[in-house]
Amino acid sequence: MKKIELEDILKYRIPGGLKYNPAGTALAFQVTEADEKKNDYRTSVWIAEGGTARQMTHTLDASIACWEDDEHLILRRSSPDGEKGVTELFRLHIRGGEAEPWMTLPFGLRQIEKFGESRYLALGSIRKSDPDAYLDAPEERKKKAEALEAEKDYEVFDEIPYWMNGAGVTNGWRRALFLVTMKDGKPVCKRLTAPDFQTDELMVKGDRAWFTGDHRGQVASMYNKLYAFDGKKISCLYRGGGMSFGGLFLMNGQLYFQASDLRAYGCNETPKICRLTDRRVTPVYNPPVTLYSSVLGDTTEGGGGSWMGSTAYLTLATVRDHNAIFRLTEGSDGMLDCRTIWEQEGLVASMDACEDKIALIYQGWDHVAEVFEMTGDGAGMTRLTHLNDEALRGRYVAEPQRIDYTSRGLALRGWVLLPEGFSPRKKYPAVLDVHGGPRCVYGETFFHEMQLWVARGYVVFFTNIKGSDGRGDEFADIRGDYGGTDFQNLMDFTDAVLAAYPNIDRSRLCETGGSYGGFMTNWIISHTDRFCCAASQRSIASWISMAFISDIGAFFSADQNGVQSQYSAHDVAVLWDHSPLKYADQVKTPTLFIHSEEDYRCPLAEGMQMMQAIAQRGVETRMCLFHGENHELSRSGKPKHRLRRLKEITDWFDQHTSRE
Repeated sequence: MKKIELEDILKYRIPGGLKYNPAGTALAFQVTEADEKKNDYRTSVWIAEGGTARQMTHTLDASIACWEDDEHLILRRSSPDGEKGVTELFRLHIRGGEAEPWMTLPFGLRQIEKFGESRYLALGSIRKSDPDAYLDAPEERKKKAEALEAEKDYEVFDEIPYWMNGAGVTNGWRRALFLVTMKDGKPVCKRLTAPDFQTDELMVKGDRAWFTGDHRGQVASMYNKLYAFDGKKISCLYRGGGMSFGGLFLMNGQLYFQASDLRAYGCNETPKICRLTDRRVTPVYNPPVTLYSSVLGDTTEGGGGSWMGSTAYLTLATVRDHNAIFRLTEGSDGMLDCRTIWEQEGLVASMDACEDKIALIYQGWDHVAEVFEMTGDGAGMTRLTHLNDEALRGRYVAEPQRIDYTSRGLALRGWVLLPEGFSPRKKYPAVLDVHGGPRCVYGETFFHEMQLWVARGYVVFFTNIKGSDGRGDEFADIRGDYGGTDFQNLMDFTDAVLAAYPNIDRSRLCETGGSYGGFMTNWIISHTDRFCCAASQRSIASWISMAFISDIGAFFSADQNGVQSQYSAHDVAVLWDHSPLKYADQVKTPTLFIHSEEDYRCPLAEGMQMMQAIAQRGVETRMCLFHGENHELSRSGKPKHRLRRLKEITDWFDQHTSRE
């Protein structure tokens, strides 16, 4: 069979943004594909009806904003030539014809939802220092844009975080709630929230809306409040502090939400589903696993994973190493009953539903993401698209071979991918791939980079260790134990794989990982020399610098290392003890570092520190720095950059496994 090639990653067409129309008779979604010549992506809109899908837009590069009614879609145009700070929306009739200009909103749009008749609620970006700039005339808007352009070489920070990964500098910007009313065919916008208010989540049902958020000071809080809007005024439903709200939905007219005080398991704690009783937060369902998809892949686009019906709520869940759909209904005792209506190995990137159908973007081990549909009770799953059949036609895709093993008293699971024609009589190099998160999981799903290495003759192995998702908060909790149980789990898994496949060449073991996996790569090379080379991607070297540079550093570093703060001498010492940089003098492994200049999650300083520290000791090293990219380089970076990243890693492995 033909082999998976490096360039194949640019041939995959990735669906996303599933949205049923109000009647549930048509399913809209978008398909994103790479344009290597322009080094960018283009997105088209598709419609599925009656079990078949068709492409609706060809020249307009746009994504789905919302349904206006059963026949009309509202699209958001993506154009680098458009006016900055505004959002162009188009109206598309699903029975044919070109998308027509509909309205232009005088702010950057995050979300828009129909709110009764001729009105919409929108989340849009404002500057707290100029919150009513959306009312400016075009001439004034142009003058302000020119003033900002003149200041483009300067940034002033007076709050934290001052930047966010993927969003750039966010200092002084807020996400405001707007009421948009159509009058004489034109939008009239009214800001509803205060200039310093940060809106987190919006849920609309008919002419009622609920949202979460809070006034933001110099330091952003992990907690927020719960509000309602009836079309005339905003009401705060819960004024108590110390709670984090999200996941809003209605069932039988009752408002439910996810809430947590983050005390039991810190910032990664799974929230309970609750409702308000006399303005008190009352838990009604304690999920045993997370209610979203945390299964990883490099050929999928994330999206919504829940749906509220009149008497039931559907949500994605991550169970062990795959996804399931939970159906929640009200029980007779006032609590919510949960039933699993669908569960399958693989990855679900997005889900939407209507009263009698459920749509999924599903990816198994042998195919890239496609759109599927099933009945409302989770039966009769059928495939609606064949976007990627041609890209994989005639190519060898390795099927995951499961390995169960025990490490530090934990029953764990991993997988091995074998090259085509694998022979026990032949020696093979191998790659250990460590996932990010840490609260994410690997599963039996297609992974391009792993399949590429298999095609190059490597055995690839990967596992879910302590700290991974899918098995509840206690299993996922490694606060204060980074580099402890998790490291031992990986070493025990490596031993289990070598025992199961003794013809793997122990002198040609490679290792890689990104984000948390990058932290673990740095930890591995500073605590063992069993790997012939490593590739550390978007990594963490020092929890101290991470604490004071990362967009999540203000809370994540202290929380995950089991300390109260990152200021006291004791706590700084603990952060340093868990930092790979402390042990850099023990590194012997040739290590490649991959980092993005605009990675504000694991900032560039992390990779640079570790690279320089081992270079000073004479350890062979190399860094590939990507300008204009962020933490998501491997998943949504520019096409040529994704190719270069994967080529750098693959060449590094080839170089060090081909040595005598």
